[in-house]
Amino acid sequence: MTHAITLPMTKEAAATLRAGDAVSLSGVIYTARDAAHIRLCELLDAGKPLPIDINGAAIYYAGPTPPPPGFAAGSIGPTTSSRMDFAAPRLIRLGLMCMIGKGARSAEVTEAIRECGAVYLAATGGAGALLAARVVSAETVAFPELGAEAIRRLVVRDFPATVATDSLGGDIYAQGRENYLRERRK
Repeated sequence: MTHAITLPMTKEAAATLRAGDAVSLSGVIYTARDAAHIRLCELLDAGKPLPIDINGAAIYYAGPTPPPPGFAAGSIGPTTSSRMDFAAPRLIRLGLMCMIGKGARSAEVTEAIRECGAVYLAATGGAGALLAARVVSAETVAFPELGAEAIRRLVVRDFPATVATDSLGGDIYAQGRENYLRERRK
């Protein structure tokens, strides 16, 4: 079963998801990678407002390539999420409800997800061109000087992902390691 989720993400919607569930996202997703997260933290440190409404937001750790003719975005595969772990707990506590990327997260991020009822989703690495076909529109909304790492507002339809860390702290990466070790002991 695939959960159809309309963004922005709510706590109620996040609470229905469990690690390993398939989701199909429709609505607004913001892209932000390392450099954008540094800038967001600098704004917060200076007491300035963020350039996006973080409340209920979904941030995709990706930087799309220029769009080919007929597409809103070019290839848009996920980057390694742990690179944003320095900023994620702070943003989650400010209302960020959904992160999308690839790879395991730190204990601090998992704790913030559980504490705030958020969710972390995994997008398929290596499928950036296919994921781009799910982007209806894209516009740069902050830090254009960062090029591919600028924050973009994407409108997506039926964007596929898998729940990697659910709002209770269930984690497919930890479960995978446990299953592997259990099988190895047999």
